[in-house]
Amino acid sequence: MKTRNLFLVSLSALLLSGLGQSALIAASAPRAIEITAGDNMKFSLATIEAKPGEELKITLKNIGTMPKEAMGHNFVILKKGSDVTAFATAATTAKATEYIPESLKGQVLAHTPLLGPRKSAEITFKVPAEAGDYPFLCSFPAHFMVGMKGVISVK
Repeated sequence: MKTRNLFLVSLSALLLSGLGQSALIAASAPRAIEITAGDNMKFSLATIEAKPGEELKITLKNIGTMPKEAMGHNFVILKKGSDVTAFATAATTAKATEYIPESLKGQVLAHTPLLGPRKSAEITFKVPAEAGDYPFLCSFPAHFMVGMKGVISVK
């Protein structure tokens, strides 16, 4: 009993002093995931496993060398049940909005901007509470069609 009380007093003092604050902040930080994309039109990950309601910070790095106009990349996460092929097809004509079609923007959970070579961007978002597969893709013309896609599998 005395050991328990001593532990509680010590923990309280640590938290009140601010030294334990960084540990508490780290415990609530989003899980970081890094994905690369290059001139080969592939993401480095095709599947991301996540827990319902988990917060993720996804960093996309374009490791390619071709110009953005020819080989730009983005990372677009769609709602569960979205027609990914229809989204990718509509995206081909949405250059003005970085290949995110305005008419289908309601299907997007989160997305990065379109990146040129040696650029990176990050998105932080809360995974939906509903279990299932949430598709992601690069919406630059033809990239989805050659395999630049994957799923966030929520279990």
